[in-house]
Amino acid sequence: MRGEQMNRISGRIIIGLSVLALLTVVSGYFQAPQPDEGTAAHIFQLSIVALVPTILLFLATADWQRPLRSARPLLITAVALVLAFAALYYLEHDYYVGH
Repeated sequence: MRGEQMNRISGRIIIGLSVLALLTVVSGYFQAPQPDEGTAAHIFQLSIVALVPTILLFLATADWQRPLRSARPLLITAVALVLAFAALYYLEHDYYVGH
């Protein structure tokens, strides 16, 4: 497999994993607080762990002659992760306390 092809695939995977993490946190707003971690928490944790090697693969195969093309998946991933962790913080510290 060529480096460009690996970069394109890993770019899609990092976006998918970050959106998956965001969606699992958002799903917590639609269910009652659980005394223990549920399936969504484990999916969130696994998606975050899987992001690390995938981002490293993306960076290793990136074409830095065209930095905007290489930065776009990273930007989308970063935005989704910031939203996911902000939503998780609010869910655990404010939302569940009020409900």
